[in-house]
Amino acid sequence: MSNKSIPMTQRGYDKLSETLHHLKTTRREQISENMGRAIADGDLRESAAYDEARMEQSENEARISELEEQLHRAVVVPEDATGGAGLGAKVTVKDEKGNQRQFELVGTYEVDVLKGKVSDASPIGKALSGKRAGDTVEVPLPKGTAKFEVVAVEYS
Repeated sequence: MSNKSIPMTQRGYDKLSETLHHLKTTRREQISENMGRAIADGDLRESAAYDEARMEQSENEARISELEEQLHRAVVVPEDATGGAGLGAKVTVKDEKGNQRQFELVGTYEVDVLKGKVSDASPIGKALSGKRAGDTVEVPLPKGTAKFEVVAVEYS
């Protein structure tokens, strides 16, 4: 267990809180009902349903502990008032061919690459941090670098 703080957006903090609430209420209740049905069915020594419910319970409690730890260490970072890209910023960039992409800078526990949410600690996140529209950035890649022009920095 680390004592290092975890920077995240307010939206990310709220999402973790909602997930934790769901696991502690709805999910625990579902698992309890599954265990109750398995117990009612009889011999627990050979009950696959009971074993599965116990495994679900163990995984759920582990996830609850993990989320509680993350929320305890979370530091909600305010949106950057200077106009530069920071946590929570949606940054639109244009590559050398003119193709545009949008990235949202988020904390490590909020990453969802398929939705364009990249960590501020990733190579692209580090390159974009603090940048403003009109700035040019170079992102190190395994085979060279990619150059982008920052088109817009927005906070929603």
